[in-house]
Amino acid sequence: MSEGTITIRPAAAHEMGLVLEFIRALAVYERLEQEVVATEADLAAALGGPRPYAEVVFACVDGVPLGFALFFHNFSTFLGKPGIYLEDLFVRPEARGRGLGKRLLAWLARTALERGCARLDWAVLDWNEPSIGFYLGLGAQRLDEWTTFRLTGPALARMAAAAAG
Repeated sequence: MSEGTITIRPAAAHEMGLVLEFIRALAVYERLEQEVVATEADLAAALGGPRPYAEVVFACVDGVPLGFALFFHNFSTFLGKPGIYLEDLFVRPEARGRGLGKRLLAWLARTALERGCARLDWAVLDWNEPSIGFYLGLGAQRLDEWTTFRLTGPALARMAAAAAG
């Protein structure tokens, strides 16, 4: 594959199928493909409309999307400033090693600063040594003292019901 010109651009409303393709490819890489239940309609509703919950950008080579990043704003109470949380970053295997991942992260860092954000956060699976090494090589800090928690499905419903009573 030739080098080509790398560009970063937002996903268009008509590209939710492509966004879902990248999500599914990431899930296969992470050995979590059974977890993907999102549909194009789900993505269109969440990423479009009057209040988008997240944004997607593509890393393209000569106009062809070969990588993507899905991100949204969070907030640091300690800093009193917003941040960007990178939910997903994925570069197709055939395009790795060409700088697309680094370009996506650089774009996100610049966007964070342009939007007045104090930081850029993300998580990586603990077995994913290639990605961990990549991130450490960029100067990212590992936050080993934090443990992620999550409520989903019945546990989320039970907690929500507790608010009613």
